[in-house]
Amino acid sequence: MKKEKTNMQEQLYRWQWAFLNFVHSKTFRVIFMATFAAIMLATPVLASPATPPAAETIWTRARAIMQDVYSQIILISTIAAVVTAAVALLLMNFSKNNRTVDESRAWLKRIIISWAILNGLGFIMAYITPFFAGGTWSDTGTPTPTTR
Repeated sequence: MKKEKTNMQEQLYRWQWAFLNFVHSKTFRVIFMATFAAIMLATPVLASPATPPAAETIWTRARAIMQDVYSQIILISTIAAVVTAAVALLLMNFSKNNRTVDESRAWLKRIIISWAILNGLGFIMAYITPFFAGGTWSDTGTPTPTTR
């Protein structure tokens, strides 16, 4: 009986070490980060309203759909940029290898540039395109001079 109990304890001990080795492995980290990213990306999409407002024409409906798609892309890219930038910063701060630090710094630059480009497109669409409404320049911001 005593021999059986120690055998069970050794088996439990081996299982504990196997579990701890798995938790501290790269595979577990990849699975954890993929699951976390999927949850973070799915949460705002599932929480968004299911029915968009009614539109008068096909063009206003298409514009509303494109704005919704773009806002979802910006939302997802912002979350992805924050997560990947956090990983890059952690690698930069806690790595002892200069190559890893340099690669993390390069990735951080790429993340910031691509995020700025995506948000810049939104700025252009929201603030610059109204000046070209109807295919012509419409200077709505400045008053017109009065004639006497």
